[in-house]
Amino acid sequence: MTHDTNSPETPQSTPPNPETSNAAPTLSIEEQLQQALDSAQANKDAWLRAKAEGDNIRKRAVLDVANAHKYAIDGFATELLAVKDSLEAALSIEQVSLDNLKSGVELTLKQLNSAFDKFHLNEINPVGDKFDPHRHQAISTIPSDAAPNTVVQVLQKGYALNDRVIRPALVTVSKEPNA
Repeated sequence: MTHDTNSPETPQSTPPNPETSNAAPTLSIEEQLQQALDSAQANKDAWLRAKAEGDNIRKRAVLDVANAHKYAIDGFATELLAVKDSLEAALSIEQVSLDNLKSGVELTLKQLNSAFDKFHLNEINPVGDKFDPHRHQAISTIPSDAAPNTVVQVLQKGYALNDRVIRPALVTVSKEPNA
């Protein structure tokens, strides 16, 4: 059994009469168009402001990163100024004795070591350690009674900043006496 929508049994809906309806009057096409254009303009303005804010944030971030790179060693440089002052003071003394000069150099070295410690710049002095190509650079090998691939001599100390090697130690490595 099918229902016929035009059958007399089905009530027909009648369009609302604008004179009897309490609804607000409908807007004309021009008014609807103007509202749509106003809404589009407001959305465009909001988008442009958001885009400008995003650009400003990006520019500030780039500037912050550049400044971080530029001034990253500010604290370390400040610590080194005390070392430089000590060296200049030692050179300005007119009556220098060997003992005074030696004690001044020792104090200056203590200042430098203190600055290195403060900024986690650590010495790599591997005498007697097993050769590590990540921390050492072998210059030569020599026959030795030590176990093969053992550092027997350090020609130049290496340095690590935190745990990152910034200069490997230049070393001489042992090899078997008959090799």
